[in-house]
Amino acid sequence: MIGFVKGRLVSSEDNVVILETGGVGYEISCSASAYRKLVREGGGEVFVYTAVREDGISLYGFINGAEKKMFLHLISVSGVGPKMGIAMLSEMEADELAVKIATEDVKGLSQIKGLGKKTAERIILELKDKIGGGAVGGVSAEKSDLAEEEEDDALSALLGLGFSKTESITALKQAKAAGATTVQQKIALALKSMR
Repeated sequence: MIGFVKGRLVSSEDNVVILETGGVGYEISCSASAYRKLVREGGGEVFVYTAVREDGISLYGFINGAEKKMFLHLISVSGVGPKMGIAMLSEMEADELAVKIATEDVKGLSQIKGLGKKTAERIILELKDKIGGGAVGGVSAEKSDLAEEEEDDALSALLGLGFSKTESITALKQAKAAGATTVQQKIALALKSMR
């Protein structure tokens, strides 16, 4: 399994890049953020997911581990394949998708090109607990002073993106102190402070 590819940008078009490393050119379909970074810098490193099908092997690239983790969550949903997963991450950042799922925003998810209402509802149903529903392992046992349900959703979303419980709680406290009141504001400010 290929974990990441680091190389020189050979070509780029429509969110697909060819990175040359060690004399081999890897064609990678990238999220919008990974694509912009590679084009801007003339190459670099992308986290990679390898999709193996009977008709070929495809590589999908991500700007960081959290974005790749969101992609893996998305493609675990019935009816969402790698192409749809990368398309979703090309229209919305991983943290924005986490907020939409955590707040059960079907309308917001349905705005993604090619994603219908039924698929958006399925994504929320299947991922709410993994990304933002309060059922991420051990959250309820160690809530600190994040007692409100809304804050549990924000905490679960951060945990679902791969951040530790301690850093997530600290970042959410700072976001609240900075004046964040909604789940979306809390997650957005917390993510900015942890980057």
